[in-house]
Amino acid sequence: MPELRRMIPLWSGSANTWDCDEMGHMNVRVYVEKAMEGLGTFASALGMPHAYRENAPSTLLPLEHHIRYIREVHPGKPLSMTGCVLEWDETTALLYQDMRHSDGTPAAAFRTRVQHVDAKSGKPFPWSTRSMAQLEALTGVAPDDTKPRGLDPDTSPIPSSTANLNFALKTGAPEIGRGSVPLNHCDVFGRMLAPWFMGRISDSVPNLLYDWRQKVAANTDGAKMGAAVLEYRLIYRKWPRAGDRFVVHTGLARVAEKTHSLSHWMLDPDTGDAWITSEAVAVTFDLNTRKVIPTPPDQMIALEEIAPKGLTL
Repeated sequence: MPELRRMIPLWSGSANTWDCDEMGHMNVRVYVEKAMEGLGTFASALGMPHAYRENAPSTLLPLEHHIRYIREVHPGKPLSMTGCVLEWDETTALLYQDMRHSDGTPAAAFRTRVQHVDAKSGKPFPWSTRSMAQLEALTGVAPDDTKPRGLDPDTSPIPSSTANLNFALKTGAPEIGRGSVPLNHCDVFGRMLAPWFMGRISDSVPNLLYDWRQKVAANTDGAKMGAAVLEYRLIYRKWPRAGDRFVVHTGLARVAEKTHSLSHWMLDPDTGDAWITSEAVAVTFDLNTRKVIPTPPDQMIALEEIAPKGLTL
């Protein structure tokens, strides 16, 4: 059996004040930024030290991210990231990235499925002999304290094959965000940087949930409304470039007293194709106590009214 702790160092640093949002903790977009920096180190360990340079012959392109947020990250606190390979095949690999606080408690865990592709065209091709040897050498097992929960890729439904704008409109899923991709949100190959998919969805969510969360918080005396994401799964489908447009449509996956899950689709309004589909498990919580605020039954019903069910991952 592979060694439980066959981990290599991938990244270390901290969260800056400007990495944190109005909730006082590191924004979900920034977690993906740190993970992508760690992915650069991973590429080097696989014999691809220049995978993210402009003249790279090949690179690692994310196909899917599963992220579990475990303990809040606050400004100035030290962080480190290690990782290993969980599985791999001819052109893809499932990589594990483990972000921890300085006391060893987990902050977040990433399971990133990447594909070995031609850097410019994005077309997949087999790993080199050297990379395969390194993939085998770095294969390990993720620790138990960071396992996926409600969005486990091994047990969750297969991602939708009907992800397009027409389908989203038929479900009644509201449009909550719209914009276009600026040049500074793109990588050296011209593709939109992975963190900005998450960032644009995150920026759009208040258009749907701000007023609803205020009503949820109003049921708890003295509570100051806040929110946090516990788990995220993202399927990268197409990669927009500078000048491409997007819309975000959101539908309810499920709602319970303590958590709610939403499906977010970022779509190309010109072709109707999906750029990305995702699902997030979130909570409303009290910024004063940093504890979850339960959702009253009437607000569970209200959430389905403002974000009808129908979209899936």
